[in-house]
Amino acid sequence: MIDKILLEELKQYIAGNWEEEIFLLDEDEPQHPFLSPKPLMSLGAYAKLSSAKNEAKMEEACCDMDIPMELDESFSEMLLRKIDESGKKDSEVYKAANVSKQVFSNIRSNCLYVPSKTTALAFAVALQLDLEETKELLERAGYALSHSYKLDVIVEYFIKNQKYDIDEINAALYEFDQKLLGGK
Repeated sequence: MIDKILLEELKQYIAGNWEEEIFLLDEDEPQHPFLSPKPLMSLGAYAKLSSAKNEAKMEEACCDMDIPMELDESFSEMLLRKIDESGKKDSEVYKAANVSKQVFSNIRSNCLYVPSKTTALAFAVALQLDLEETKELLERAGYALSHSYKLDVIVEYFIKNQKYDIDEINAALYEFDQKLLGGK
């Protein structure tokens, strides 16, 4: 159960920061009353997405063959560095993030492992990262915080207010019908 005062503060924060996405319908597709509209993707966005998929395959192959590539620090590398800098044990962090030992083991053993966005956010909360560090960690996994997503606005509120209790954050996310942080 979430505190009523916190809930009201959160509602006001969401109202001031959340930008609902506007979806456009493709004029060539038949309209159906039970199907929700989907966002349209530009050709440029599709090209970037396609090249990112190919680049990821190339990076994975190079990682497997120990071929050095000029890449930024990966999500896995940054997470492990942040854990070391925090002075906490790995188990403390993945438990605080509400993440299973198996998922953490995958992150530790694969330098190119990409977790879900909610798992990445859970680690940011568990490590009590500030907003800039959280954005940087998410970027390493290919994500961003956006005011187009209510989940992002809610998590941003908690981080800005230095409230790092994952159970409290998940209670708020549940209250607003959002996906919870962490993952088994």
